[in-house]
Formats: sequence, structure tokens, C-alpha cells
Amino acid sequence: MGKGRLEAFSDGVLAIIITIMVLEMKVPHGDGWDVLLPLMPTFLSYVLSFTYVGIYWNNHHHMLHLTRGVTGSVLWANLHLLFWLSLLPFATGWMGENHFTAAPSALYGAILLMAAAAYWILQRTIIGCQPGDSPLARAIGNDWKGKLSPFIYLLGVASAFWRPWLSGVFYILGALIWLVPDRRIERAVMDGHS
Repeated sequence: MGKGRLEAFSDGVLAIIITIMVLEMKVPHGDGWDVLLPLMPTFLSYVLSFTYVGIYWNNHHHMLHLTRGVTGSVLWANLHLLFWLSLLPFATGWMGENHFTAAPSALYGAILLMAAAAYWILQRTIIGCQPGDSPLARAIGNDWKGKLSPFIYLLGVASAFWRPWLSGVFYILGALIWLVPDRRIERAVMDGHS
């Protein structure tokens, strides 16, 4: 079956996730700059989560460019990824409201870890449904980013109970390595394998 509905549905869900996150940011009472200072943790957690949703949207888009068609198992794997990403607004709000304390920071990292696992499952499911040596399989290669990310998220979860601020550093590091879209997939798309 075609991939158009999967792309449209995924785009819609990701747009709703971002909308929910921004609606969770409460307008302060008062008109001075000083009333914004207490909202900084909430704003910073929003920026981090917005970045992660953007990273997933961008890489999902590139991956689907190299996908010829989808099967039922691809649809379910995609829903699995969207499930974990849909929990980001809750974790984002909890972490920001509580100024990056241990439990909210650990939950945030656990959701990032599960989303990374779900993305890997989706990727493997798509590759498994493609004939032979698919362009996606060739483009992914050894996938060092995909292997490093879960380790970074685990370090973030563990450090949340020791030094919560350090977990934030790990989550930022995880975002930074993915901020630039996967060049291997971009090259494959530009080479006309879509």
C-alpha cells in the first residue's frame, strides 16, 4: 500500500504534540520581564522537546522518502513510535514545572529511550518489508547515531537520581548529535532512490 496516509497521519500527530506542549506553557500574571524568570525551566524543557519532535519529524520524513510502500506491520511500528512521542508533552510539562528534579528528568529520559527504540523498530520493519538490498538499508549502514543515542539516554536517566542537571546535559547531547539530519539518508534521497 502507499505511504501517503502514514506520512499525513504522522505529520498530524507530531503537529498536535507540539501544539499540546506550547499550550501547556501558562501566561504569567504581570507585564514585567521579571515575571518570565520563574517560567524559564518550563520554557527550556519546551525548547528541548520541540527540538526532539523536530528531529523525529525530519528523520521520519527522510526515512519515508526511501520507503517504497508500507505494510500492516509498518503501520503498527509507526504507531508505536507515535505513542512514545505523544508522551513527551506530559514529561516536558512535569520536568519544567519541577525545575528538572530527579523523577521528572528520569521519566523524560525513559520516554526518549523508548522513542529511540521505537524508531529503530520502525526502521528495521521498513527494511524487512523492502525487497533485497533496499536503498534505506544501504543508507543506514552501521548507524552509529542510532547505537549511541540509547546509551546517552540511559546515562541521562541514571544521572537524574544523582545529579539531575547532568541528565539535562545528556539529553541536550543526544539532541545535538541528531540535529543535523542523517546525511546518509539525505545522500540516498538526493541520488534519486526515492
